[in-house]
Amino acid sequence: MSDHPTDEPRLCLDGYTVVPPTHVAAVVTYLEMREPPPPRSREGLPLAAIGADLARYRALYAAIGVPWLWFGRARMADDALLTILSDPDVEALALVEDGRDIGLLELDWRQPGEAQLAYFGLVPEAVGQGRGRRLMDEALRRAFARPIGRFWVHTCTLDHPGAVDFYRRSGFRAYARAIEVTPDPRLTGDLPRDAAGQIPFLAE
Repeated sequence: MSDHPTDEPRLCLDGYTVVPPTHVAAVVTYLEMREPPPPRSREGLPLAAIGADLARYRALYAAIGVPWLWFGRARMADDALLTILSDPDVEALALVEDGRDIGLLELDWRQPGEAQLAYFGLVPEAVGQGRGRRLMDEALRRAFARPIGRFWVHTCTLDHPGAVDFYRRSGFRAYARAIEVTPDPRLTGDLPRDAAGQIPFLAE
């Protein structure tokens, strides 16, 4: 990389692209599966439909996503988010334990013939104890319960470092990659200033 990067994005000869200090960048990986893998578990999960409960959805989304700089829904106005969550082809579910929401599973069938795993995650203290695998089993069962030819998801390098490997072990195949550059949501006020401390500020 150049020793003196400017504030303007540009492609350098060595392949690097300078990102403005007010922005963050991530490598996005797209994954898909065309048919469900053999079921691994038929154990039921305590899932609750979130529906149009925006306060519940936003609280769970933040609890899971703030440590990883999830900003998509945080930037969305209430009316736009309500339109999505109220759609009969969108299903947002909370994984509930001891009366507390600890996981989010959001499936989107709005594109004919396919389903998107729109959001999937656990609160930090629930990670690494087998709940993610069971929640994925439920995601697969629900997604392919409808007549689809493709189930897909995307994740990025701002997310949990094990995300891509988890999706691949679940049966997804990586098929595309992209670079996302976006205003730092901590600077725009969409996320708290102390979110995702592992991602440093460049514009103080």
